[in-house]
Amino acid sequence: MKWMFISDIHGSLYWLNRALEKAEMEQPDQLILLGDYMYHGPRNPLPEGYDPAGVADALNVHKHQIIGIRGNCDAEVDQMLLQFPMMGDYVQLYNGTRRIYATHGHGYSIDNLPDLRSGDIFIQGHTHIPVADTKNDLYILNPGSIALPKQNFPHSYGILDHDSFTIKDFEGNTIKSIIFP
Repeated sequence: MKWMFISDIHGSLYWLNRALEKAEMEQPDQLILLGDYMYHGPRNPLPEGYDPAGVADALNVHKHQIIGIRGNCDAEVDQMLLQFPMMGDYVQLYNGTRRIYATHGHGYSIDNLPDLRSGDIFIQGHTHIPVADTKNDLYILNPGSIALPKQNFPHSYGILDHDSFTIKDFEGNTIKSIIFP
């Protein structure tokens, strides 16, 4: 089982295409999108290659491979353009017996965790800052942002492959990683 996590596209067709090229290389079983698909929001600058309609078209090509989650910049009108469900606030996945709680991060977050069991995984986007850490016996993950990274981090995405999570930049460098024993 190999999953690719992408967050905070914010309408950048340029960075989405780069991420989809990486998906071709990484060959994940699923693409898990952690929200903020098409719009940049009032606090963000316009990202490189801003083209919300183009982002919708590019994502729809991969609709059977996508698990989508709603971000704080996403609205019902976005669902009208996207051909896969993306209005849920979270999704729970399983890696063996380990539960993975994936959300955008504007509700439950690293600072406001849902009720999870020791050893479970919490993954969010929203902050645009990559995280691979532990807190309260949970694994805390964030792939960063493909389009608008913050705190001088590079554009990044995450790969969950069986017992590890790796955050990579688009040059193939590992930004952060963690192993789940």
